[in-house]
Amino acid sequence: MTDRLIIAAVQANPTVGAIDANEALAAARLAEAAAAGADLAIFSELFLIGYPPEDLALKPAAVAACRAALDRLALKTKDACAALIGLPWPSGEGRGPHNAVALIADGEIKDVTFKVDLPNYGVFDEKRVFTPGPGAHAFDFKGFKIGVPVCEDAWGPIPCADLVAQGAELLLVPNGSPYRRTAEDERLGIARARTAESGIPLIYVNQVGGQDELVFDGASFALQADGQPCMSLPMFEEALGLMTWERSGGAWRCTEAPMTTWPEGPEEVYRAMVLGLRDYVNKSGFPSVLIGLSGGIDSAITAVVAADALGPDRVHLVMLPSRYTSPESFEDAKGCAAAIGADYRIIPIMPGIAALDEMLAEAFAGRNADTTEENIQARLRGVTLMALSNKTGALVLTTGNKSEMAVGYATLYGDMCGGYNVLKDIYKTDVFAISAWRNAHRPFLASADHPIPDRILTKPPSAELRDNQTDQDSLPAYADLDGILHGLVEEEATLDEIVARGYAPEVVERIQRLLYISEYKRRQAPPGVKIGGKAFGRDRRYPIVNGFRDRIGGFGKS
Repeated sequence: MTDRLIIAAVQANPTVGAIDANEALAAARLAEAAAAGADLAIFSELFLIGYPPEDLALKPAAVAACRAALDRLALKTKDACAALIGLPWPSGEGRGPHNAVALIADGEIKDVTFKVDLPNYGVFDEKRVFTPGPGAHAFDFKGFKIGVPVCEDAWGPIPCADLVAQGAELLLVPNGSPYRRTAEDERLGIARARTAESGIPLIYVNQVGGQDELVFDGASFALQADGQPCMSLPMFEEALGLMTWERSGGAWRCTEAPMTTWPEGPEEVYRAMVLGLRDYVNKSGFPSVLIGLSGGIDSAITAVVAADALGPDRVHLVMLPSRYTSPESFEDAKGCAAAIGADYRIIPIMPGIAALDEMLAEAFAGRNADTTEENIQARLRGVTLMALSNKTGALVLTTGNKSEMAVGYATLYGDMCGGYNVLKDIYKTDVFAISAWRNAHRPFLASADHPIPDRILTKPPSAELRDNQTDQDSLPAYADLDGILHGLVEEEATLDEIVARGYAPEVVERIQRLLYISEYKRRQAPPGVKIGGKAFGRDRRYPIVNGFRDRIGGFGKS
């Protein structure tokens, strides 16, 4: 039996479905851990297929490819570092696979355990895909037992208690836990509860990287048996954390490990946006991105995120002015593009508007101008951006924030045209806070300094689709709008509860109505980075046809 272990926490960035590439990444990290003297390397949940695999895990060929990759990796552990690595594992009887973790050592697969508690809330849909394991199962390793509760298995007491009952002396938890603003505190709280119950240390290893709308922040950590942190790895970065564990008096204690300070507030959110966009673009194979730069704050911060994520040489900015575009917008768009150092051009849409006016003159005869003409402008911009995308291969980024998407203040096939949106889960008030933070900081070595002109942060937001237009012509002040929306969306609060916070009843009822009737637009919106606890699409799934409305002064009615 050993009284000293060197354990490597592998915080790496796999790609869903890229099994060969994930195998190569695992092999490289395994070799790195072995060269550093590690006895055991811990990889994140379902590493070989990537997390979350969704229905890809139901494809027999993908499951078989993962098993073949595991067999090859096992050979690399002969006379080297052992590893815990996740993959889908056939369950038999025509059911979905298990969410499994295999122990590979001495050139072979030593043992395998299966996830017991399958999450089926928020962004998770594992009960639809996977078969639960029959129960927690401890591994024998170097003369003692280790417990491997897989992600959700550590969020409740029973699987960990079962592992301790089997003699586990350490809890090693592989995770695929997506980022949200409250994630770090929640994870630490859960982990401390498990150490308090079990009296043994816990190592939490999380995936890092972007996958569709999800961002995995890493932020792996370890706790001593008394719940005190003894290791932490960076957020939003790949890392390999070596920990020295020593046993004295039958108890394990970490004596040496890296400790990292995690970012907070706007910086944390900004880094999530950058990582989510970078991986979506790179893993999908797009050469560059294309953004309609209006001179407003939403397109400006989107452009800055893109430049920080991909480099300014992969960012193309297009100003698409109409006769309503102000001189200030021209100046601010040009100033932002210059500060970033990205390609920038101006393509006026007035010739297209004139052509459509002529085309529709007879059909529109006798009818007054209204939002139809405003939407034509937005849609001409969308058509232009998509034409440039088709010609160059660049991915169009949309720029609508969560406040606008919540109430339908966006045009289908217009400003909603595109393939990804880094602001999809960012309320307008947060857009301003994040933009101000970015202007005051350079989070990356090659970042532009103060990239957003100050006037963009101070002028009244406007779509500039008619003379003297501001967003507040149609919407409440954003501070009020976001407060009401937070209650309706994030909290599922009643109208009475929201009104009690000081908001006008008629405004609260109107925002609720706009929220519900705009669901059809959100269903057609591109994916975007999940930041909070109730992202549209992944977390909040409401019917498009929905007759329910809450009422002030009583229970909701249909």
